[in-house]
Formats: sequence, structure tokens, C-alpha cells
Amino acid sequence: MLNPPIIHLQKTDSTNRYLQLASEAEDMPSGSVVTADEQTSGRGQRGTSWESEAGLNLTFSILYLPSGLPANKPFAISEMISLCVKRTLDSYLPDISIKWPNDIYYKDRKIAGILIENVIMQGQITKSIIGVGLNVNQTVFYGDAPNPVSMRQVTGRFYDTDEILSRLMQEFAHQSARLDGFCYEAIHSDYFDLIYRKEGFHKYVDAQGEFLAAISAIEPSGHLILRRTDGNLSRYGFKELGIRN
Repeated sequence: MLNPPIIHLQKTDSTNRYLQLASEAEDMPSGSVVTADEQTSGRGQRGTSWESEAGLNLTFSILYLPSGLPANKPFAISEMISLCVKRTLDSYLPDISIKWPNDIYYKDRKIAGILIENVIMQGQITKSIIGVGLNVNQTVFYGDAPNPVSMRQVTGRFYDTDEILSRLMQEFAHQSARLDGFCYEAIHSDYFDLIYRKEGFHKYVDAQGEFLAAISAIEPSGHLILRRTDGNLSRYGFKELGIRN
């Protein structure tokens, strides 16, 4: 099969779940995509739901079959797909950045979310299901997400979602080839350069309360290193920190 298939569904509970079951039922090439006009149980990070009005946005999942990716490098996949979405949106909008660990922001508002589910066997990540929700043409959000925004809200234009998906999959082919070529340090460097609020001190909150800090580093493991105003460094995993506006 020369070109990985794109399976288009009118409605499904979750494109991640659909692709997981489809890839278990038959051999599918890396880069296969399932996209849906409507998801009834779309999921975000940390067990949250993803709001998407039917037919107006891009909700899809990509099958990625890594080549020799060690089990201790799952964050490299997160970096790779974050770069894909960010670079694709750069063709349409200014001021796009990656909010640690893998939300995509327009200025201070969330325009895309990513959910990754990996399969590990014999010390390697053998399969990754990468779910992406991109706000494209929706103009009103009814959920309790604090800061959603769509491409149409930013520019006033109505966008062709198939064209955006095509561009994103071209970027995926490029970035996943880099990852399969073991370009871990280059991908990590690119990712860090594009981080939201990379410069200056900003408000964060952890189990001890709110504080000011600047981003010092992001480890290849995905842990965020913050430098507080007193110079002390703090290290955080994905669910241990909140960012305040």
C-alpha cells in the first residue's frame, strides 16, 4: 500500500478507539488516519472531554508505528506531533506556540489538543495512536474549557478541513521520518524553541499554591524545570502543575 488510508466517519464515539480496534483487526501502515465529523466521547488530556461541533472542526487519529523507539522515549512522540500541528497552523495563523506538554495555543488561547496512547512491547514503543482535535470553523463553545479559540474566530474565514488535514499529514510524514531516523535531540530542540511562555516569569500553581517562575528547561523525559524568582529550580511531571494567566 503506497499511501496510508484516510478513513472518514460521519460519527463515532472516539477516533482513537476506532483506530485502535481497526489496527488490531488488520495490518495498517504507519500514517493511517481515522477522521470523524462528530465524536460522541472525544477525550482530552487528564480524562477531560473535547468539545467539537459536528462537521466544523478536525477530529482525527493517526496510527504511528515507530522504528526502534525505546520505551523510555514516549515524550519524543508528543514533541513530534506537537511540531506537526504547530508547523501546519503556521501556514494559516501567526502567534502559534506549543503549551507544555502538547497543547497548541494561539496567543493565550487553546486551538488544538493532543491525546497519545502507546503500546509497548519488549522495551520498545511498537504502536502509537495519536488523537488530535483542532478547532477550525466553530464560532461558539458551550463547554467549560476556559480558553478555546478556533481558526475562524481568529481570521473570520471558513476553512477547508480536508486541505488542513492534507497539509498536516505531509508535515507528519516529514517529522515522523526524523523521529524514525533517531533525530531525538534535533526534535527536542525544535520543540523547546516553540514553547508557550518560554521567556520571562509567569504565574504557575502546584500543590503548595501559586508562584512566579520562568521556564528553565524541558527534559527529554518531558519533565518541566522551572526557575523561581529566588533562583531555586522545581521539576514537574504532566499532572503536577497548572499555568495561570
